[in-house]
Amino acid sequence: MNCSQKAKNVCPCWGYKENNGPEVWGQLTPEYRICDTGRHQSPIDLVNPTPAALPILIFNYQSASVNIRNTGNTIEVAYPNQGNWIEIDETKYHLLEFHFHAPSEHTIAGELSDMEMHLVHESENGMLAVIGAFIKSGSVNTAFDTFWHLMPSVANESEQITGVALNAFDLLPDTKRTYRYDGSLTTPPCSEGVKWIMMTTPIEMSEAQIAAFKAIFDGNNRPVQPLNGRKLLVDAGPNE
Repeated sequence: MNCSQKAKNVCPCWGYKENNGPEVWGQLTPEYRICDTGRHQSPIDLVNPTPAALPILIFNYQSASVNIRNTGNTIEVAYPNQGNWIEIDETKYHLLEFHFHAPSEHTIAGELSDMEMHLVHESENGMLAVIGAFIKSGSVNTAFDTFWHLMPSVANESEQITGVALNAFDLLPDTKRTYRYDGSLTTPPCSEGVKWIMMTTPIEMSEAQIAAFKAIFDGNNRPVQPLNGRKLLVDAGPNE
């Protein structure tokens, strides 16, 4: 949320600076208290996962014209409600939007990646599932070419991508092996009960592509949170 949105939302401005960052989110308003008191918070350090036969992740993503927006805290690509969904355990979660953090929020054995992408989904009964993918510096990623140059640099600016078919499936790694755990939103209000699905294989972007995002947002990541006895699972084999 950006400060200019206050007229629509009474909650105070949060961000990533000392006066409004993760260390004080829980103190900004009672609605954010769980950011401090929650026991199932995200992100976490992905270390020592337990291999398991996890429920198959079914993708049904369609090509669509999307809206790309600078929220004041990230670049968000919003999807129309037209049949983009994943299915887990016979429950469908519809794709709402995807956005980015730099550096990554989750870590692997304490190591950050250059960036992280989150695809946020919601079921008919309001439950959330987020697919996360690490982004590391490497080759140019042409799947992002349709919209990467359209990232607005000013908060609350939007760009509607017209005449371009964007399919979020093309942004994900080829191998769909995943970590899974129960967590929360990584931004206020830090709501818990979120089903997290982190890809074990990162995607690559060129240094120039990563720099283009970091020129707008750099440091919009929440530190890792305690696991507090939760189970961290990993696919026993590729889920493709």
